[in-house]
Amino acid sequence: MQQIRPATFLFAARALRDMGDGFVAILLPVYLLALGFAPLQVGIIATASLLGSALMTIAAGLLGARHDHRQLLLAAASLMVATGVALAVVHDYALLLVIAFAGTINPSAGSVSVFVPLEHAVLTREVTDAARTKMFARYSLVGALAGAVGALASATPDLLAPAGFDQLTGIKAMFVLYAFLGLLGGLLYARIPQRRPASDSGTASALGPSRNIVFKLAALFSLDAFAGGFVVQSLLALWLFETFDLSLSEAGFFFFWSGVLSAFSFPVAAWLSRHIGLINTMVFTHIPSSIALMLAALAPTLPLALVLLLIRAALSQMDVPTRSSYVMAVVTEAERAAAASFTSVPRSLAAAASPALAGALFAASFRAWPLLICGALKIIYDLLLLMQFRHLKPPEER
Repeated sequence: MQQIRPATFLFAARALRDMGDGFVAILLPVYLLALGFAPLQVGIIATASLLGSALMTIAAGLLGARHDHRQLLLAAASLMVATGVALAVVHDYALLLVIAFAGTINPSAGSVSVFVPLEHAVLTREVTDAARTKMFARYSLVGALAGAVGALASATPDLLAPAGFDQLTGIKAMFVLYAFLGLLGGLLYARIPQRRPASDSGTASALGPSRNIVFKLAALFSLDAFAGGFVVQSLLALWLFETFDLSLSEAGFFFFWSGVLSAFSFPVAAWLSRHIGLINTMVFTHIPSSIALMLAALAPTLPLALVLLLIRAALSQMDVPTRSSYVMAVVTEAERAAAASFTSVPRSLAAAASPALAGALFAASFRAWPLLICGALKIIYDLLLLMQFRHLKPPEER
């Protein structure tokens, strides 16, 4: 029973964090536009956020090999509290850039943050190889459902309007709620038992026998993330706002159902991986989702675009638990925190470049191009992943 407790606390903490990310990703572009900033500036904020996340994630991976994961998670939760409070009181664009870079705001649909490598390392200790993918599927399911609820909560500022609160005040209140969720997450992390790192030696700092595998995966994941950066949730919301004049409430409703579909794809991914393998599950669900995204970019009407985006949502995240499980399976225990970090960081760095490019395309009225570029690059990534890793099997598939 004691072994299940750390996973339970991590699941609950992730739920709180992803709920906050769910409404911040939608409210952030609305907030910045309301303050008078242009779409290009919104893209630059998203870039700064992802770049800062990348640097903090690599620090977490390096420190995670030598230090107690609980303490590092508590520090990250404290940063989340500070980020929410700062967003609620700052209007200056330069300061907002600093907050985006140094804080924990997440403009993407998935959980890309300093928390991830630490949580992955803790979770992997709790299960056998055979149960690992199912564990990550549940972990992703909890996060996606919470993110969907958060997306629905993004309509709160509009709901507060009849009570006399203007939209800007309502959004600031949601940023304060984000800080409160970080505080609750910290209380949950405090319940995780202290655990000595797998090794106290200097070699635990990073990668040993699995170095080449991790570097190859990191390079491929970077291509995937660079592509995904063109349609992080904040920018997809911006595309819907500007292309179809979607309201904040309508956007929240759409992203709620998008998150629900993503959430229930995770257990399906775990089931599918047992039958066709982790790599095949990653590739053969991802390609159709990219095709749906490209078709959505060309859709002439809002209903058709939304249907195609929902099809994408039902497929595009099935590689999340399988990817996490695969990385943890093909490295040694001592390398897990570093491997999670080194495969997450290049993703964040690569994803950091594309939102600004997408913002520039929006500003130039090439609104469909970010979605088309994303879909094409992701298909290339999937084919390369299949070619490079179809023969490297995790222990449960050998």
